[in-house]
Amino acid sequence: MLDLKLIRQETDFVKEKLATRGVDPADIDALLALDAKRRQLITKTETMKAQRNTVSDEISTMKRNQQNADDKIAEMRQVNADIKTIDAELDTLKAQVQDAAAHLPNIPNDNVPVGLDETGSVEIRKWGEKPNLDFTPKAHYEIGENLEILDFERGAKVSGSRYLYYMGAGARLERAIYNFFLDENTKAGFKEVLPPYIVNGDSMYGTGQFPKFKEDVYSLEGQDMTLIPTAEVPLVNYYRDEVIPAEKLPVWFTALTPAFRSEAGSAGRDTRGLIRLHQFNKVEMVKFCKPEDSWNELEALTKHAEMLLQKLGLAYHVITLTTGDMSFTAAMTHDLEVWFPEQGTYREISSCSNTTDFQARRAHIQYRDENGKLQYVHALNGSGLAVGRTVAAILENYQNADGTVTIPDVLVPYMGGMTKITK
Repeated sequence: MLDLKLIRQETDFVKEKLATRGVDPADIDALLALDAKRRQLITKTETMKAQRNTVSDEISTMKRNQQNADDKIAEMRQVNADIKTIDAELDTLKAQVQDAAAHLPNIPNDNVPVGLDETGSVEIRKWGEKPNLDFTPKAHYEIGENLEILDFERGAKVSGSRYLYYMGAGARLERAIYNFFLDENTKAGFKEVLPPYIVNGDSMYGTGQFPKFKEDVYSLEGQDMTLIPTAEVPLVNYYRDEVIPAEKLPVWFTALTPAFRSEAGSAGRDTRGLIRLHQFNKVEMVKFCKPEDSWNELEALTKHAEMLLQKLGLAYHVITLTTGDMSFTAAMTHDLEVWFPEQGTYREISSCSNTTDFQARRAHIQYRDENGKLQYVHALNGSGLAVGRTVAAILENYQNADGTVTIPDVLVPYMGGMTKITK
């Protein structure tokens, strides 16, 4: 949520910045018109309430003096009725202002490349050697099906498209990966959390999924409850409507959860394999910090996610997303994209974002500064990492000509000593 005071005082700046994210300046004018009307009515009703107090005092004085106060009583009744009417209008206007503001994305940092789509993203750095395979690489789903460790056909039979069963060594590999991630995250100072997988509407609003992206989630019929699309939601909302003691900052959380996404609008994209599923496991990282520390925290968060890929020996690059391609809540996003030999391209495996005070305003998460004044924290989030996509990357990058897959060294202990997946 953007600060309405900022929108009022620096309207041209906000319009210019949000135009790079596809926001029509007319939407901001409409918001400000609603806000101006709301503030005018607040002034009017405050004047009328003062008038009501004055009339009430006059009626008391007249009654003490045994004077006829019928006209004053009638006047006060009319004032009360007018106030009630205006208060009802104010409630409507408040909801309209809130809804209009809730649909505006975060203001991008000045260093974010401008663009309304993914073209124009800037590569920051790359790491690792792409595997030099002396045979035609197979896609991860083909490898998994041949090894009988990924079963998409039965997943579709039981649940529908974009679901699967992990079998045998495939299930063990998935478990090995997320345990490795959690161990590395906790060693780095993140506190492990096992959060709820179903959250209420206030939580979805707090992190910015609602009201704009309701079509992207799975909700429980007849209830204000939603299956989480990412652990970011319960982790950020842990402190919703709270003041975090300043001495606790920064706070770092990590969690393994399933993520449930309807993938609305993704018809025809990544229809095979582990890249775009309706249900997948992800290890998430969330940080709360003071505003002056958030950009250093973003760099540290990104570097940590990179370290996980480096330990797995997977080649990747880091890109800064454009203004139009990064998430609704982000002021800046660094994507880690891992190399996929069969496709001959990099694919996203982690997004690390600084949401500045955007989520904290929506979720009302604050701390007291050195002067005792309440300030909003800055919230950051990043995948550490998407587990299914890591499985896919390992299957493709560590595949052998005979169809087997070598286990990365760091995962061998988590695989009970298994060094190779065979049929």
